Parts: sequence; C-alpha cells; structure tokens
Amino acid sequence: MASLLEEFEIHSISAPLFSVDGHAVTFTNSALFMVIAITACTALMVGAMRPQAVVPGRWQMLAEKIYNLAADMLQAGGGEKARPFFPFIFTIFTFILFCNLFGMLPGSLSVTSHIIINFAIAMFLFAVIIVTGFVRQGWHFLSLFVPSGLPKVMVPPMVLIEILSFAVRPFSLSIRLFANMLAGHILLQVFAGMAATMLAAGWLAGFSILPMGVNIAITGFEFFVACFQAYIYAILSSIYLRDALEHH
Repeated sequence: MASLLEEFEIHSISAPLFSVDGHAVTFTNSALFMVIAITACTALMVGAMRPQAVVPGRWQMLAEKIYNLAADMLQAGGGEKARPFFPFIFTIFTFILFCNLFGMLPGSLSVTSHIIINFAIAMFLFAVIIVTGFVRQGWHFLSLFVPSGLPKVMVPPMVLIEILSFAVRPFSLSIRLFANMLAGHILLQVFAGMAATMLAAGWLAGFSILPMGVNIAITGFEFFVACFQAYIYAILSSIYLRDALEHH
C-alpha cells in the first residue's frame, strides 16, 4: 500500500445516481459493505431460525447465541422497561458486529473505522432517547440534568456540567469505536509491512517470522476487539436508554 490510510479510503463504485445541490451522489465501497453486513445478518437470523429444529444446528445455535446475548445485555443495561426497545438495540448491536467482522477480511473496508458512520448511529440513538424521555416523563425528563440534594448555589454550574456530559455521549460512543478499529487495522498493516520489508532485505528474511507471528496474534485479538466493541457500543446504548425510561 502507498499509505497506511489507503485501506480506509471511500471511493465511488458506480456512476452518479442523482445530485444534491450540484454534488453527485454515488454508491460507494462504504455503502456496499454496509449492505453486505445487513444482508449477511438478516440471512443468518432469518435463515438459521426458519427450520426451528428441536435439536438446533450450528447456524441456529449461533443465531440463538447472538439473540440471547443481546437480550441479556439489554436487560442488564436498560432494565425491564427497555424490553420494547430490544429490536432497536439488537439492530445496532448486530450491524456494528457484522461491519466489524467483515472489516477483518482481506481487501474489505472497515466501515466502523469511519467516525461519521458511528456518529450517525449515535445521533439516531440519542434522538430516540430524547424523544422517549419526553414521551414517558414529559418535562420531568429535564430533571436528569439537575442532581438531587445540591445547594441552590451549585445548581447552575452542575446543570451545565450535566448537559455537557450528556451532549458528549454521542461523541464518546463514536470515537471509542472509531479509534479501536482504526488503530487495530493500522497495527496489522505496520507488522505486515515490517515482515515484507525483512523478506525483501534478504539477510533479514529469517527474522521476518517475528513480525509475522505478532501479526497472527494481533489478528486473533482484533477479532475479539471487533466483537467486544460491538458489545460495548450496545451496552452503553442500553444504559443511556435507561435514563429516559427510569429516571425519577
């Protein structure tokens, strides 16, 4: 690769579909891998569960594991009142999970290494949280920003701090996922390039086994990170949703 960031470049793979204010809108490689992730997730959940066998096969067991993990995660983070939001949180979890995993394939694009994608998910999530908070609690939802038991003189600065803390949450969700996926893929490229350089050097070829071994270990770890970051994103989403459902 000419650059470590070449893997993360977004480029058009179709002719302009339409234009918005003079800017052509095309189908990009990022959109392609998002469609692939959604299609694969849907195929797994629908196809694996269609037989509904008494003794589940491998694919049905995998689908049930993902479903149960998301259900337990929502119960732990969001509480009993969050159960109606299970399809929403489950969609976020599986979409990020499959995007992360497909990003590990050679020649693919790690969609979640682009902060704008993560931020779009986070903004939609917080729009749902805010609307739910006002629907469930009315104007009392704003008491979320007023910690109880404070002296009156401390209320204005604490309200400002709480509002800033709430506003920062979408950014922290987005940056955490973006940074982990970007750093992991760059690290893989660095050690792969080191191994290739040693092989090309001739007399250092024997030492190339070291960065290659490190790269194999990092690859295994990155698969864990791909799953773990999807879990973290979804569990934090459930916890933030709880504020809109159970705040008093």
